[in-house]
Amino acid sequence: MSSGKGRQEAARPRWTQTWLSGAGAAGADLGRPGERLGLPGGGSGAVASYGRRLVALFVDWGLSMLVASLLARQFGWEQADRSLWTLVIFGAQAWILTAFLGTTIGKRLCGIRVMRLDGRPVGLGWALARTALLLLVLPALFWDRDYRGMHDRAGNTVVVNS
Repeated sequence: MSSGKGRQEAARPRWTQTWLSGAGAAGADLGRPGERLGLPGGGSGAVASYGRRLVALFVDWGLSMLVASLLARQFGWEQADRSLWTLVIFGAQAWILTAFLGTTIGKRLCGIRVMRLDGRPVGLGWALARTALLLLVLPALFWDRDYRGMHDRAGNTVVVNS
C-alpha cells in the first residue's frame, strides 16, 4: 500500500510547485497571452513580450535622461532638478507620442506599439491615464495573463508587435 501512495504523490505536484510556478503548474489552463482579447498568437498584432517592452522603456528613459542632461547644462540645473526634468520629459514624450502615434521612440525601435482594445487611436485622454499610472511605476509592475499592466488596463490599451 505504501508504494501505491508514493506513486500517487509523485504524480501530483507538490504544494510549493503550484504556488511558486504559477497557476499553470497547478493545472489551470490560462490560454496564451492575448487570446481572451482576440489577438493573434504570433506576428503583427500579437501581445508584445516583456523583454521588448523593457528594452523600449530603457531606451525611452535613456533618451529622456539625455535631453534633461542637455537642458541641465544649458540652464545650470542641479542634480535634483535634472532628475525631476527627466521624469517630466519621459512622461511628456510617452503621453504625446502614445496619444498621436501609438508608439514611443523606444517602442518604435523595438517593433512594438500601443493600441486600444477597440482598434481606435489611443487619444489624449486614454494616453494621459496610462502615462500617469506608468509614472507611478508600481502599477506597471502588476500584469494580468494578457501582459497588460494596471496602466494598460486603465488606459484600455494593450502593447502589441508592430
